[in-house]
Amino acid sequence: MSATTEQPAMASSRHALPDPGEGIKTISWPIVGIFSGSIATFAFSTWAAVADRLPAPVTIALSATTIFVLFTVLHDAAHYSISTHRWVNVTFGRVAMLFVSPLISFKSFAFIHIEHHRYTNDGDNDPDHFVSGAPWWQVPVRFPLMDVPYLTFLVRNVKRRPRAEVLETVFLMGMTVVLIVSATAAGHLWTLAVVYLIPARVAMFVLAWWFDWLPHHDLEDTQQENRYRATRNRVGSEWILTPLLLSQNYHLVHHLHPSIPFHRYVAAWRRNEEAYLERDAAIGTVFGQQLDADEYRDWKKLNGKLARILPVRMPKRSTARSAVFHSMEVASVEPLTDDSVLIRFDVPDHLRDQFSFEPGQHVTVRTDLGGEGVRRNYSICSPATSDTLAIAVKHIPEGAFSTFAREQLRAGDTLDLMTPTGSFGTALHPLATNNYVAIAVGSGITPILSILQTTLAIETESRFTLIYGNRDADSTMFRDELDEIEARYVDRLRIIHVRSRDPRHPSHLRGRVDRTKLQYWLGADLAPALVDHWFLCGPVEMVTDLHGLLLERGAEPENVHVELFHGYQKPRDARDFAPATLAVGLGGREHTVPLEAGDTVLESALKAGLDAPYACLGGACGTCKAKVLLGAVTMEQNLALSPAAVEDGYVLTCQSHPTTPAVTIDYDA
Repeated sequence: MSATTEQPAMASSRHALPDPGEGIKTISWPIVGIFSGSIATFAFSTWAAVADRLPAPVTIALSATTIFVLFTVLHDAAHYSISTHRWVNVTFGRVAMLFVSPLISFKSFAFIHIEHHRYTNDGDNDPDHFVSGAPWWQVPVRFPLMDVPYLTFLVRNVKRRPRAEVLETVFLMGMTVVLIVSATAAGHLWTLAVVYLIPARVAMFVLAWWFDWLPHHDLEDTQQENRYRATRNRVGSEWILTPLLLSQNYHLVHHLHPSIPFHRYVAAWRRNEEAYLERDAAIGTVFGQQLDADEYRDWKKLNGKLARILPVRMPKRSTARSAVFHSMEVASVEPLTDDSVLIRFDVPDHLRDQFSFEPGQHVTVRTDLGGEGVRRNYSICSPATSDTLAIAVKHIPEGAFSTFAREQLRAGDTLDLMTPTGSFGTALHPLATNNYVAIAVGSGITPILSILQTTLAIETESRFTLIYGNRDADSTMFRDELDEIEARYVDRLRIIHVRSRDPRHPSHLRGRVDRTKLQYWLGADLAPALVDHWFLCGPVEMVTDLHGLLLERGAEPENVHVELFHGYQKPRDARDFAPATLAVGLGGREHTVPLEAGDTVLESALKAGLDAPYACLGGACGTCKAKVLLGAVTMEQNLALSPAAVEDGYVLTCQSHPTTPAVTIDYDA
């Protein structure tokens, strides 16, 4: 179900801060360019050192420059900004990590760096505060030792990290020691020092200075307190500063939108400049003078620069007058886990408006399996701001469609797909500042994933917490994608994984997502008074239990949204209901059909040969929703419609029995 929320007024003096329009490409060619150039330069400097062709200071400068540039490759890889393919980011990241600091693994670095984004300027939790919070007189010592606090931070959190990641870090540290000892024994320590050991410390000094000290020092706000003043942009002399710092003079843009590739920071700032300024963004000049918004505007006028605002792309509902089936080609079928697959559809241009969707909606799939037609309802898992329509199907033992999808369905096959229905999500607004919490178990993640990504993209001031229960890491649907999303929205998104069969998982997060665990979170930082909207999706027993607990603890009923994949049939006594005359509005036409005692509105429509929309038949999915225009009905149960929708006259026709002699309902309303 969903609730109608009051929308904040669009004040003329405020600008929405949308996604900055700098999406991740299949491959970032600027990264490929600087990576290739750096590797070639390092190879040349190594050859020069071994062949004694260049003075040592020149070789050190070349190698240090290489390591400095490769940090940007590592940095973008940690935020999955190099490619839409995860393995590409990991490959670039692992190679770059060997040059920047071979003491820890790429995955460990990514974890530590994400914690820096989450807790920027928090002296107790920000691993980079060792540098950014250093007294000026300690700077010469701390800058070249920037990787030391990373190692200590990793040791403190070693129990939180996967075993494979920890073993990879231990292996790399061991190999580094072996390399240094071997070079010393062979009499080549000086060559190794010129090629790598000294350049690495020089590069580390500059990285600490340009990536940490300049953007963060002397800023008191943490990322949690004020994300616009936890780091700064540095303006002036940009003709030299931007290429020299590889755009890190616009470090504020990076912290606001971590997934933007480094070479697009400036463009993102210019698109949204007024929106940033209205939020009192921290700005400094190249000479260290701090500017407020008005001072910056005056400074900008002197430099003759203009700003542009990017319009917000809001998700749209389907334009279909009623839910109807269309034949749809499957674009791809990809495994998610051992027992689930991701299915993407190739929506033709002429049907795109009909298959537009809002986050939290679902589609009904129909196909003929050996002469036995089946239809199943699946939530859309792709964000509503994308051009992709995708569902995830988890295999159910002896399940007809899920078995077919996992074992036989291939790209190029066709399925009948119903236009999107449902109303699990909430209305979004780009100026809203909300706190959302979603609780999902297993395949319950599918609608939540769409809601989460769409919300964070549109409401750039809102925060989201996801509590996600699974057996173990391998059974977690969208595990890698969730890691990427968390890296992308690190200061606004927190994901809590609960695992029932993972002995290495933290003890307080082991077991099932249940009332006891939710009571703990409600008593900590998820008190109902602090949460604007709750989303629950999973087994009926869990959802109903947690829904009841939230209401007991003071959550407003219209702010607790529930989605169930399966309803259940209640015993029905036909003597409780009388026959009636039914008028059905469907596809722009009105049909009059008889309704026998005990039949539901949907059953009567189907008996009359009408192609009325339906899926679960248990009152859970909302596919059969229609509006009562005349007469009255009673519903056996309602697990899909909000109180506001029911008050407006909407009913679930699979659960509706007339209580008046004549009833008119409209599926097109």
